[in-house]
Amino acid sequence: MGNSSPALKFIGLFLLMILLFVADVGLGSTNIALREIFAELFYKNSTVGEIIWNFRLPKATTCLLAGAALAAGGLLMQTLFRNALAGPDVLGLSSGASLMVGFVLMLGQTSIAFLAVVSTSPWSQVVAASLGGVLVFVLIIAVARFVRDNTSLLIIGLMISAGTSSLVAMLQFVSRAEDLQSFIIWSMGSVGSTNWQEVKILALVVLIGIGIAMSQVKSLNALLLGESYARSLGINLSSSRLWIVVSTSLLAGSVTAFCGPIAFVGLAVPHLIRLAFPTANHKILLPLAAMGGSSMLLLCDLLAHLPNRTQVLPINVITSLIGAPLVIWMIIGNKKVSV
Repeated sequence: MGNSSPALKFIGLFLLMILLFVADVGLGSTNIALREIFAELFYKNSTVGEIIWNFRLPKATTCLLAGAALAAGGLLMQTLFRNALAGPDVLGLSSGASLMVGFVLMLGQTSIAFLAVVSTSPWSQVVAASLGGVLVFVLIIAVARFVRDNTSLLIIGLMISAGTSSLVAMLQFVSRAEDLQSFIIWSMGSVGSTNWQEVKILALVVLIGIGIAMSQVKSLNALLLGESYARSLGINLSSSRLWIVVSTSLLAGSVTAFCGPIAFVGLAVPHLIRLAFPTANHKILLPLAAMGGSSMLLLCDLLAHLPNRTQVLPINVITSLIGAPLVIWMIIGNKKVSV
């Protein structure tokens, strides 16, 4: 983005997000012209109108919300732990969600009658993922009351993630082939299976999570210079850490519940935003990260559609294939990356 002013960069990123949103609605197995999109927004009776309202718009809106949530959550975790490799799933929320979904998908059709009934519900995966994320969240909050430094909390989160991942591996080992396939497909992430009711719930949770994050801007800015400096400014570190963890849990947990575990966006986008917008003020960084995450996920969803094919590649395949070279290129061009 060169040496253009921050305001022009901000506007440019916003326009890019809007352009990608419109492209995501228009492009797919059936391409829809821009004039048709605007015309069919007011009519739902035609086939094109049904495609736009029932499939394309919920999918594109999910990309907006999920991308914003993951990027904002990643920024929060990288700042809290002052670790460039931290992401929104560093506390083990995604692993906890995966474990509960694994119970439903990989044991639901075999030995546990209750899970067999639950697994037939259209909301089963959402409820299971939410329950797993909440259980890990409660555990993290309980631990945070007894741990004084952020590094210890990070290590505990990683250990919880490792433990739940081991349990998921055990479930995979004993599950049937068809149940294992269902779980693997879920674990690859998807933004195309949400309906408007689910989108509304996701939007509410994401807005609450980002609202909490914005309320912690002063603490986040102070934490960049270390915990001692933050204390010298009168920041209540225990309270700030709690609210940052709550915000990230809402953001990452809601996305995992409705879309599955989506990788890389929360890790990569905050770095891309810092490289493109050299500022340490989270009042600016958080909205930029949210727009950057939305743009990244919309782009990945566009690229997931194979040309002239009805198949759609898993979103996690595209996020890593596209995001990793982009981050490497930007880091090499800027010579360094920082938190």
